[in-house]
Amino acid sequence: MSGRVVCVGAGVLDQIYEVDVFPRAGVKTGARSFRESGGGPAATAAVAIARLGGRASWWGRVGADPAGRFLRDELTRHGVDLAGLRTVAGGRTIRATVVVDAAGERSILVDRAGLPSDPGLLPDDDLSGVAVLLADARWPEGSAAALRRAGEAGVVRVLDADGGDALERLAGSAGHVVFSDEGLTDLVGPGSADERLARAASHLRGVVAVTLGAAGSLWFIDGTIVAVPAPSVAAHDTTGCGDVFHGAYALGLVEGMSPLAAARFASAAAALKAAKGRGWDGMPDRAAVDRMLAEAAP
Repeated sequence: MSGRVVCVGAGVLDQIYEVDVFPRAGVKTGARSFRESGGGPAATAAVAIARLGGRASWWGRVGADPAGRFLRDELTRHGVDLAGLRTVAGGRTIRATVVVDAAGERSILVDRAGLPSDPGLLPDDDLSGVAVLLADARWPEGSAAALRRAGEAGVVRVLDADGGDALERLAGSAGHVVFSDEGLTDLVGPGSADERLARAASHLRGVVAVTLGAAGSLWFIDGTIVAVPAPSVAAHDTTGCGDVFHGAYALGLVEGMSPLAAARFASAAAALKAAKGRGWDGMPDRAAVDRMLAEAAP
């Protein structure tokens, strides 16, 4: 394997409460457990890549606060290169309150207002040795600039299209656009997954896909929609599973997999993450993913 993946976008301090059922308005609900973990699309994808044996860098920003120090320490512990990380004096690191029910479904409240969006916070890096740039939509200004730079350098560009106002602009700059179900609806409106994916693909180039959780993913490739099923697991916590999917997909491309082979690889990684939970400490390793793929092979 050669080349590294640069992941551009958000890093988040997740504060996670596990409950039996989601709280109703106006009532107090006791949590079964509480933990803090690193989160955020780009940062989580970078941790997943490193855990799966790849080389990952995170280009992001944190505040000069305890949450920022926590993220820096955790990313370092998980083997992510942080040469592109910027610490913003007076900034407030992004935080999220995550509520997870007994079925593993989650609801998230995010505070992103404490950090500047200036793309000038990106590192001065010529992307030498970079095989894939993976950008999320949660730092649109930084992602747009990084995608443009990657295009000029001939680097493969993947977009984690999970929503936001800049989706259309960002999606037009990537050769692989992988939507969440919510992100796809944000871009093209309601309809069946097949209909929405076809509408998105009609004005985007390259590979266009949508992830659908336990229902797997759909891929529009060369004018045809192909379904990739998700492995069946008992989900403990689905937080970050989409981020793991995007990271594993990017790593598959680095290793020369076709988009559909990379999608199957990513589906296995995300399923194992859902089954294990535990935030960044629950990332599957390469042996577990390879074993799941071998067991699923006809």
